[in-house]
Amino acid sequence: MSNAKPIRWFTFIVLVIGGGTVFKLSSLKDAFYVPMQEFMNLSNTQIGVALSVYGIVQTIGNFASIYIADRFSKKILIPFSLVCVGLIGFYIASFPSFYGICIAWGLLSLFGEVVYWPVLLKAIRLLGDSTQQGRLFGFLEAGRGVVDTIVAFSALGIFILLGENAAGLKAAIIFYSLCVIIAGILAYFLLEDDKINTTDEKGREISKNKAAFNGVIKAVKTPEIWIVSLTIFTIYSIYCGLTYFIPFLKDIYGMPVALVGAYGIINQYTLKLIGGPIGGYCADKVFHSSTRYLRFALILAAISILIFIFMPHEKLNIYFGMSLTLGFAAIVFTMRATFFAPVDEIQMPREISGAAMSIACIFGYSPQLFCFALYGYIIDTYKGLLGYQIVFGIMGFFAILGIAISTYLLRRIAIKKTQNNLA
Repeated sequence: MSNAKPIRWFTFIVLVIGGGTVFKLSSLKDAFYVPMQEFMNLSNTQIGVALSVYGIVQTIGNFASIYIADRFSKKILIPFSLVCVGLIGFYIASFPSFYGICIAWGLLSLFGEVVYWPVLLKAIRLLGDSTQQGRLFGFLEAGRGVVDTIVAFSALGIFILLGENAAGLKAAIIFYSLCVIIAGILAYFLLEDDKINTTDEKGREISKNKAAFNGVIKAVKTPEIWIVSLTIFTIYSIYCGLTYFIPFLKDIYGMPVALVGAYGIINQYTLKLIGGPIGGYCADKVFHSSTRYLRFALILAAISILIFIFMPHEKLNIYFGMSLTLGFAAIVFTMRATFFAPVDEIQMPREISGAAMSIACIFGYSPQLFCFALYGYIIDTYKGLLGYQIVFGIMGFFAILGIAISTYLLRRIAIKKTQNNLA
């Protein structure tokens, strides 16, 4: 570590503040689902449609971010996207029609997922060298969890203080909006400008547009980034299944309503705070490879979920069931915190980090387009324990698939290192 690149922690903190506030408006349902229905006159279906619009814009838009993320400096893109998200929040606070809500959530996806997120991941990667990637992404997840918790509970406090009515909901939304705008202003004044390389491989001067386009082509032609994307795909498919531990514990274990909130807070916030640093530390210090750690964690997840499927759940204590599910979720959160770190391990050129991260986002996050619907359909169709066992079995299948893909990725990394050493 004596030759390790010093991490610019001040820049890291600025990035974490933005990362912890940018998605509060798009995830408004997490804390205000019922108030949204009551005061914004939205049905379950309408909220679902708005979230579907969000996912569609994200998936399609990330193809554009392959170019955008390396064409413009983070000093421009990060503040611009954060301020735009905040301004959209003020529009949402006016309680627009359902079609206005759909447009708003589409725009939140455009500025949050398409413009902001790949650039944030790129900026985090460039803060450290290959020996620090696991910790950087792990602490990013933990830091976002801290900011997310503070902002979310503050907004909830405002809502309660104002009487849990329409005015309270508007005030909470405006609070979210102000937080993200302030984060954008801080980012503009505190982030340094990127130096965009405007020379090609032969040393000839080219335009920034040409340089960005060349980076897109180079990233697309790099097979390892597609393998990293598939690894993320399998882990995110497992992560989607964690949502269904709550109805599982309620239906099979008879978890009291009073425990649902406590379980949700632990699952949503505490595990993120703990899993991020642990996953990052293990990747950098124990396994000395993010990919090796991900494979190990996938093996652990596969064994755990397969054993879990065949346990006599209807005879077990509720607290034991909660411990089992939270333990499995903790393993998944350590992977979720570090699954972008292998982008550095495959020796992707740093000047095309934005394009690489965008490709990873496109396919890595794509399970959200079908996993929630698939898992929900199975549970509704196969009543009782059987439906959950099928869902957990699918999660196990994705874990086994992830083991195979990460093993292949390790082989590709070894071949690439050998080739570079010979050169």
